Amino acid sequence: MNDKVAISVADLHKEFILPQHKITTIKQAFVNIGKKNEKVKQNVLNGVDFQINKGDFFGIVGKNGSGKSTLLKILAGVYSPTSGQVERSGELTPFIELGVGFNPELSGRDNVFLNASLLGFSRAETTLLYDDIVEFSELKDSMDKKLKNYSSGMQVRLAFAIAVKARNDILIFDEVLAVGDEAFQSKCLDIFEKYKAAKQTVVLVTHDMETVRRFCNRAMLLDNGKILEIGDPRKVSRKYSKLNDIEIDKMIKNDSDSSDKARYLEARIKDKNNNTCHRFSSGDKIKIEVSWKGLDSSQLESVGVNIFKRTGEHITGFNSRYSLKKGWKEKEEISLDINLNITDGRYYLLIEAFREPGKVIDAIYEGPDFDIDSSEDKGLKWSGLVDLPHKWSDAN
Repeated sequence: MNDKVAISVADLHKEFILPQHKITTIKQAFVNIGKKNEKVKQNVLNGVDFQINKGDFFGIVGKNGSGKSTLLKILAGVYSPTSGQVERSGELTPFIELGVGFNPELSGRDNVFLNASLLGFSRAETTLLYDDIVEFSELKDSMDKKLKNYSSGMQVRLAFAIAVKARNDILIFDEVLAVGDEAFQSKCLDIFEKYKAAKQTVVLVTHDMETVRRFCNRAMLLDNGKILEIGDPRKVSRKYSKLNDIEIDKMIKNDSDSSDKARYLEARIKDKNNNTCHRFSSGDKIKIEVSWKGLDSSQLESVGVNIFKRTGEHITGFNSRYSLKKGWKEKEEISLDINLNITDGRYYLLIEAFREPGKVIDAIYEGPDFDIDSSEDKGLKWSGLVDLPHKWSDAN
């Protein structure tokens, strides 16, 4: 396996053999003596192939029953595949099911040491981390209570507080944001920000597409055990939205058209001399022209322009609703002037037309791209992704 790959999955299949009738009592067993309990085969994963690179924040999305949880359990070693191969580079910490590794008859305190030992921590190490775990979980007053008296939200907070202390190479989270109040979810998102900044390899299953777009640099959509889309998180989240027939797709005309190609929007990138161009130096001025011929302008509320780096970072985004005056829609075209105070690399535009805030009529999800190449410049004036407006002054 390539040394840059954290997880490699090849032609993965998983099937379960299920009895048609479930016998749970002696009476049922007696009544059904001599009756053949037919069994059916359930195919959950059907030839899944993908790779997760080291440092990826990888999202897995799909409807209930699409095979997400089964896939995670195979990656974590809980299930064995029926056929196919899974290779993993490095140690893995799974957070895939509430209550795994917990004993309901033990106190919260005892369960911290029990669960931490399963993650590879010594008792001495857990003792040093104990106060941080309790503080994060916000369960200080409940640590001496038996776990069976905890609510599901309290249990998941405790389990997550332990899991985030794990030192392993790969972390897996399954719907960690589905349980817990707003404050706890905010803490989870803060942890995800730190993981992303540190290039920690994370596999995240969630139904929250905003979380996928915010944190994931790559994502995968599963449906009926097969991969429908893999790659750009926004494209994956859009296909997921179509699959669930949510309101965003009802706002788009000809909803039966599943193409990702824009129906009305067009975009062009021009240099300071008004020539179409796709190569610039950091600091150059560009003009982005957006048109929407054929689209009923009375249905158009605003236009959004986003710049993404090909490596997944959302660099910036602008929306016309905050700047343009009445009558701007009449010519069916607008332009946006930008100073490219961004670092070298390859970028692309994502253009959206809105009926109202949050409701997309049309979109160019992978619009015109361009390169920033400042190799001829001398000296490094700044570092990072963007050059923020700034001013130095002395201490006087």
